[in-house]
Amino acid sequence: MKMEESKVESPAPETVASEDVDVVSTPYILGWRLHVITIALCLSIFLASLEVSIVATSLVAISNSLKSFEQSSWIINSYMLTYTGFLIIWAKLSDIFGRKLFILSSILLFVIFSGACGAAQTTEQLIVFRAFQGLAGAGTYSLTVVIFFELVPPAKFATYTSLVSGVLAIALLLGPLLGGAITNGTTWRWIFLINVPVGIVAVLALILTVPNGFPHHIATSASKNVSTKTKLLSKNNFKRIDFAGTTLLLAASILLVAAFEEAARGRNWDSALIISFLVVSILIWVVFIVWERRVTLASGIMEPIFPWRFLQSRVRIGMILSMILTGGPFTVCVIQIPQRFQAVNGLSSLDAGIRLLPFAIASPFGSALSPAICKKCKVPPVYLCFVGSALQIIGFALLSTLPDSSTTFHGQYGYQFVAGVGVGINLACLVVMAPFTVEERDKSVAMSSMVQFRTLGGALCLAIASSVFNDFIRARFLHILSPQEVDVILKSTEAIKFVPADIRMELTKIFSRGYDLQFKILIGFAAAQIPASALMWKRNQVMV
Repeated sequence: MKMEESKVESPAPETVASEDVDVVSTPYILGWRLHVITIALCLSIFLASLEVSIVATSLVAISNSLKSFEQSSWIINSYMLTYTGFLIIWAKLSDIFGRKLFILSSILLFVIFSGACGAAQTTEQLIVFRAFQGLAGAGTYSLTVVIFFELVPPAKFATYTSLVSGVLAIALLLGPLLGGAITNGTTWRWIFLINVPVGIVAVLALILTVPNGFPHHIATSASKNVSTKTKLLSKNNFKRIDFAGTTLLLAASILLVAAFEEAARGRNWDSALIISFLVVSILIWVVFIVWERRVTLASGIMEPIFPWRFLQSRVRIGMILSMILTGGPFTVCVIQIPQRFQAVNGLSSLDAGIRLLPFAIASPFGSALSPAICKKCKVPPVYLCFVGSALQIIGFALLSTLPDSSTTFHGQYGYQFVAGVGVGINLACLVVMAPFTVEERDKSVAMSSMVQFRTLGGALCLAIASSVFNDFIRARFLHILSPQEVDVILKSTEAIKFVPADIRMELTKIFSRGYDLQFKILIGFAAAQIPASALMWKRNQVMV
C-alpha cells in the first residue's frame, strides 16, 4: 500500500462537493440560535460523558439494592461496549438521513433508556437498558462533535474544540462527586432519572433552533416538489448504507473493548475468554478493512462506513495512532488518580475527586490554549503535538516518583497540571486537525473516528495499567495477607482500615508503588506519541 500525504484542501464554505448530490451549504448559524444550540449540545454531551463515571461511584449501592453484586461490572461494561461501538456508525448514518433527525433521535433514546435504567427492578434489566443507553450516548457525543464543526466557520473550530474538551473533563470530574452525593442523599435511581428532564430541555431547544435539513437546509428548502419524508425513506438512501461494514465495525469494536474491560477487571490475559475475544476481533478488523477497501474503490452508490482513503494517508494514520496513545493516559489519569488518593492517602471519594481538579482544569486549559496558538500564531498543530507529548512524559515521570507515605505530597498537584496540559494539547490538536485532512464528504466520519479511537485507546491503556497494577500488588499482598483477605481489599480499599496499623502501613506502601508503576506505563504511551506524530509531518504542514 502506497502511503501518501494528505493534499486535501478545505472547500470554501459556500459550497459542498458530494459524489451523490449537488447541494448548497447552509450559511453558518449566528446569533441567539447559535448560543441556544451550543448550550443544548453541551448539556447533551455532558450527560453522555457523565454516565461513564457517575455509575462507577454508585455501583456498590446499586448492586446491594438489586442483590446481584456478581453481575455489577456489567452495569458499566454494557454501557461502554455499545458506546464505543456506535460512535462512527451514528455519524455516517446522519450523513445519509440528516443531522437533525439523528441528534434528536439519539438524545430522545438516551432520555428514554435513562428513565428505564432508573425504573429497573433487576440487574438483568438494568444491564440491557444500560446497553441501549450507551448506544444512544454514542450518537449524542459523536453527532455533537460533528454538528459543532458545521455550525461555525473554520476560524472558530479551535474554540469549539476547547469547549468539547472542557465539557468532557468537567463531566468526568463531577461524575464521582455527583454519584457519591446522590447515593448518600437519596436513592441511586436518581443517577439515571436526572438525565430525563435535562435531556428533554435539550431536545426541545434543538427542535426549535436547528433548521430542518441541517447542514444543507437551503437545498432542502429549495426542493419543494418532493417531500422531505419521501426523500428520507427513498430506496437510494438505504442503498447508500454500508450494512456489512457497519456490522463488522460494531462486532470488532465490541469484542475488542470487551476483552480489555475483562482484563481491567482482573481476568488473566491468557484466559480463554480474553484470547478468543482478541483473536476474533483481530480477524473481524482484517475483514472490515478489506471490505471497506472494496466498497471505497467500487465507487458505487454505497458509502463506506470507514473510507479506505483514510488508510492511504500517512497523516491520517499518524492522527489515529496519536489519538489512541493520548486517549489512554487521559482515561487512566481520570480514573486512577482519585483511586490513589483513596487507597494510599485514605481520603473519601469526594475528597479524592476534588484533588483531581489540577488535572481536570489543566486538560481543558491545554485544549483551549493549543488551538488558539495554532490560529493566532500560525503554528502547525503537529508542532504542538510534540510539545504536548513532552509535557506528558515530564508530568507522568514526576507522578511516578511520589513518596509512599500516607501523607499527601502537595507537589503532585503541579505534576498533575503539567501532565494534564500535555494531554489537553494533543487531544485538541488532533480533533481540530481532522476537518482539514480529509475531503468534505468524509468530515463527519473523520471527526467521529477521532472520538472512537480516543475511547478505544482509553480502554486499552486502562486494561494494561489495571492488569499490571493488580498483578503487582496481589503478588506482594500475598506475602502479608491470606488470599481471602487480599480479595476483600482488592474489592474495596475501605477494608484496609480494619487491618493492624503496622500491616496497614506496609499495604499502603505497596499500593503507592503499584500506582507509580502505572504512571511509568503512561510514560511509555506518551513517548510512543512522538513517532506517531512524526507520521503527520509533511512539507506543507496542516494549518487550522
